[in-house]
Amino acid sequence: MKAWAPARLFALALLCAGAGLAHAGDADANSPGSLRAKYGALQNRLSHNPFQRPLTLDSSETPGGVTGDIHALINYPFATVGAALNSPRNWCDILILHLNTKYCRASAVDGEAVLNVSIGKKYDQPLDKAYRVVFAYRVAAQTPNYLQVRLNADEGPLSTRNYRIVLEAVPLENGQTFIHLSYSYAYGFAGRIAMQAYLGTIGRAKVGFTVSGTQPDGQPLHIGGMRGVVERNTMRYYLAIEAYLGALSEPPQAQLEKRLHDWFAAIEGYPRQLHEMEQAAYLDMKRKEYRRQQAPRLALVD
Repeated sequence: MKAWAPARLFALALLCAGAGLAHAGDADANSPGSLRAKYGALQNRLSHNPFQRPLTLDSSETPGGVTGDIHALINYPFATVGAALNSPRNWCDILILHLNTKYCRASAVDGEAVLNVSIGKKYDQPLDKAYRVVFAYRVAAQTPNYLQVRLNADEGPLSTRNYRIVLEAVPLENGQTFIHLSYSYAYGFAGRIAMQAYLGTIGRAKVGFTVSGTQPDGQPLHIGGMRGVVERNTMRYYLAIEAYLGALSEPPQAQLEKRLHDWFAAIEGYPRQLHEMEQAAYLDMKRKEYRRQQAPRLALVD
């Protein structure tokens, strides 16, 4: 086994959280009022940013964990967003768009909804070679003016733990919706060592979106390391939410293809951070994985 194989496994595990994450502590204090206040405070950044869309992306790192946050203005009414993002099955259709999500099945355990997610490599892979993470799914708040969805997984591979995914949304007077998507997880000694190995080998050239300085040639210097990892994946899952919402206007039989094409086109808008494979390979892989996801339940993951 290559020396960085455990690091690759650890890096893949960090991708599983999907869209809609938030600081675990901050989410407890959030409310329609605080999210609307955040919208007001971010007006300048939403209008002037490098993303070519009304979006902000922030990240933070502590000695034991990392967090990514996206705030964004989306051009869909709150009723549409709320109906789409309060269903565990719909979240599986969002998560499967990511390169490394091999499978997602919504089910119930003791009357509570869970998402059984398999994370693997960016090519066709048997599920017994992927890593399984089980997320508890909960709609924490749902009113005519506020939605909060939480996905929590207490354990992951290589001493990773406390995966927290939180999505919040509020309606705006212009018919649009403002959302907060945040992703956080913690890791112990083994996880830190594995990730350092990954960042020193196959992840060495990968960067995030935050500009930390200027290179000698005058080009922006983007952040790397753990913050780069979390920024890339927070953006991937945000774009998956957009792709899912954008396909709802299509007939049901056409929605998958639109989601796949739109998600791939969106990530290719940020090739420095997000390009990993060509479109034909992505589409072929995801069509197969979606068929597997829709097949009768598999004992491996349920």
